[in-house]
Amino acid sequence: MTAVTVESVTAVDPRPVLDDDSRAWLHDLRADGQAREAALARLHALLLRAARFEAARRRATLTQLRPGELDEIAAEAADDALVSILARLDDFRGASRFTTWAYKFALLETAVKLRKRAWQGREIPLDDEGWRGFAAGTLGPSGAAEQNELMEVVQLQIDQINRTMANHGFIVRLTDEARRWLVNKTCADRSYGARPLRRALQKYVEDPLSEALIQGNLGEASLVEMFVDGDELNFRSITIDEAGEEQINDLLLTQ
Repeated sequence: MTAVTVESVTAVDPRPVLDDDSRAWLHDLRADGQAREAALARLHALLLRAARFEAARRRATLTQLRPGELDEIAAEAADDALVSILARLDDFRGASRFTTWAYKFALLETAVKLRKRAWQGREIPLDDEGWRGFAAGTLGPSGAAEQNELMEVVQLQIDQINRTMANHGFIVRLTDEARRWLVNKTCADRSYGARPLRRALQKYVEDPLSEALIQGNLGEASLVEMFVDGDELNFRSITIDEAGEEQINDLLLTQ
């Protein structure tokens, strides 16, 4: 019988093996001189595309912003995301591509800045009468604006959820159709008050994502997109390639 000694046991590194592109990103960002400067420029360009994409996606609900302000917010978000990433390079464990991991910093920074601008000096329209009007389709002349605001309320709640989800290594975003689905589902299920909106978000977003996280079904996902699949909601993971383009992956779970 062969004795097993401490020296004969090979330690197992629990961290995933980095892909070649991610390893190159980390090497260049930690280097000196031209290699680092080039990597910083490429990373900032990636973050700026992500921030502009997120800002454009919310443009319909941000009509009060002056011309050019969305671009300013996107640029500011990209700058702040770059600073955050450089301060957290050691936190990257390779569970996803580096570009996907970095991408979510830009989305979160953009969401925070847009949320602050969107509701400056305004009240969130969650009164009972407004909700009943939305459900009945009788919002009057300002109905379109109020619908946009209700859609943004859903997004604000998702932004708050992401503050927790980001601690687990991923964030979630909703397509416009998914946000509309949630609002319509809430209106159909309620007669008074806004509490059912929060309950709907917990039932259709937080609970299934938490269960998937516990069961390990999210895998290497860093960005999870919620979309309407038939008459239900479903989730899929999004990865970001080296060109900064989004790649849609397999479904993660079904409601």
